[in-house]
Order: sequence, then structure tokens, then C-alpha cells
Amino acid sequence: MTPQLIGLDWGTSSFRAWLMASDGSVVAEKAAPSGILTVADGRFEDVFHAEIGGWLADHPGLPVIASGMITSRNGWHETPYLPLPASARQLADNLHPFTTQSGHTIHFVTGLARLDAGTTPDVMRGEETELVGHIAASDLPGGLFVMPGTHSKWVTAANGEIRAFDTCMTGEAFALLRGQSILGRLAEDGPFREEAFRAGVRAALENRKALLSLVFSARTLVLFKQLAADAVPDYLSGLLIGDEVKAGLANHSAVDRPTIIGRGDLAERYRLAFEVFGRKAFMAEPGMARRGLFEIGRLAKLS
Repeated sequence: MTPQLIGLDWGTSSFRAWLMASDGSVVAEKAAPSGILTVADGRFEDVFHAEIGGWLADHPGLPVIASGMITSRNGWHETPYLPLPASARQLADNLHPFTTQSGHTIHFVTGLARLDAGTTPDVMRGEETELVGHIAASDLPGGLFVMPGTHSKWVTAANGEIRAFDTCMTGEAFALLRGQSILGRLAEDGPFREEAFRAGVRAALENRKALLSLVFSARTLVLFKQLAADAVPDYLSGLLIGDEVKAGLANHSAVDRPTIIGRGDLAERYRLAFEVFGRKAFMAEPGMARRGLFEIGRLAKLS
């Protein structure tokens, strides 16, 4: 297979790269914990060459397309947000070419912004490429897509366009509460406790209190020996994800079956949460960022 395109998914905590043929198949791939927050003193070009310099040398002039937080204010080259609605074609038409000091051109995929009148602004960077990949791979023109993560997204798409989305800082809130609040003092690490997670989701489902009042129960249940210390993280995770799912389903009550786009155990936790709410969710095939980069690059005639 002859390489035709290099795709980069460069996020906050990770760096993934694919050398792709003209049909989108993978010739070679790399993954590294070289996310933008690990790059010291803005030395993004050094990381760029350290990770894929061999590909660039072996295939001079090969187009490079990149998406993710690398285009954010904390990244290498900040790009403006493209307002909704947005399709793969519009993302391809709004690529931002950037020339490195060594003379290589990177075509950056810009992020998206929701700027509806009467609501607060919302933004995404990187998720739009994964959505494009999923829509292209599944021939599914629309639906409700749930994208778990540090800042999870609930996205509505129709006719191949991203129409609306909402962000929930569930993952970041969990990390802060687990690591820096009083809840963490009683918590112990251990294997996944599914029943504790489900109990947290059920508590969120039945909750009539403020969420932060309910969160305090992760401490009191341990104090009164109704929850094991090594079950606290999963119970807390269930509370937060359950609260997110509760609000999301209230805002999308007409949706029959949402699609979860994510990787690993976090996507499975969301599936379990939907199950507690009596809803089935479709688990999308992971790794669609690569397909999204290829699709946008194809429409931009890079490959």
C-alpha cells in the first residue's frame, strides 16, 4: 500500500498518528503519551518530528492533516471555531494550513462552536473529527451521539451535519473530587465495583437533592459502613455519570437509542448508566478519529 496521507489526532493527553493509503487503510500507526499538556515550552515541532519524523523523511511531501486540542489556545496553532451547523465538507473547506519551521505543511481541522441565541457558548475540538468518521463509516446521517471523556459531549446530528451539542465536565469533576476533596480521604483503589457504580446511578436517577448534596453521601455511606472504601470511586462515578445521563435524556426525550462513541471502560460505564435508566445505547466502533481525518482530507483533495 502506497502512503497518501498522514493523520494526527493530537489531544490533551495523547498523540496518535496514522500513515494512510488512498483508500484510508492504515499502512502504519503510532501512539504516544505526548499530549499538548506534556509539551514543555511550546516545543510542539520537536515532538512532531520525534514522533513522525521517520515518516516525513521516508515520504517527502506527503500531506499531513491534524485535529484535536493541538489547535486550541494551549496548542501549537490556534484556529478559530466554525459555527454550527457543520458538515465534513465545511470542515474540509475550512482547513487551516500551517507551515512549520522545517518547511512541512500541516492542515489543521478547526473546532466547532455552538452560538445559539439565548444560550451560553459551547465548543469542541477533536470530537468533530471523530463524529465525521463515525458518520462516514456507518452511513448513519444523524442521531444522538454521546462522547464520554474529561469533558463529555452530547451531540445531535442530522443529514450528515453536526447541528447542536452540549458539554458536561463529568470526567474532570470526578478527578477533582476523587483526588482533591475530602471524599478521597476515605476512598481506596480496587477493581471495578459494578454494583457500587449502579447504586450511584440509581441514586442520581431518584435524587431530589442538589447534586453536590448527593455527592457528600459518598463519604457518609462509608462512615456508617454502608459502602466499602474501595467502592467509593465507582459509586462517585455512578453519581456523576448518572446525573449527566438524567439531564441528557430529559433534553433528548424523543431519542430512542443514543450512540456512545468512546473507548474502553468509560464507554462501558455510560452503557451501564443508560441501562439503569431503562434505555439501550449503541456502542460505536472505536478509533473513528482516523476515519474522520481521512474523510476530511479526501474532501479537501489532500489524498
